[in-house]
Amino acid sequence: MDTAPRSDDAARPDEAEGLPLIRPSSVDHPLYDQVVEACRSVFDPEIPVNIYDLGLVYTIEIDAENAVNITMSLTAPGCPVAGEMPGWVADAVEPLPGVKQVDVHMTFDPPWGMEMMSDEARLELGFM
Repeated sequence: MDTAPRSDDAARPDEAEGLPLIRPSSVDHPLYDQVVEACRSVFDPEIPVNIYDLGLVYTIEIDAENAVNITMSLTAPGCPVAGEMPGWVADAVEPLPGVKQVDVHMTFDPPWGMEMMSDEARLELGFM
């Protein structure tokens, strides 16, 4: 009996055992902290906490040419500002000195959950 997986059974690379569901950020890049602070200036209009502390920013990747790629989510796919939020984030990050360009991508995989919030956000919202 052939037990080799067929191509339609093969796991996607991001689903491989041991790999994170959310790609790591460029935390060692000199612009990283500034990009995080810029993300903290963007708020979900329905929640009095910034999107970074809410855990909506999944990944901040900054390449050698200082191009910034941000992968983020929303608290729910039907969020009324879903079409506007990526632009707000790009508008907050783009003016930073040294940033070449900003691309913001939306994802719902993995879906956002309350466990993604920082302790500060939990405290602000009364969950601690």
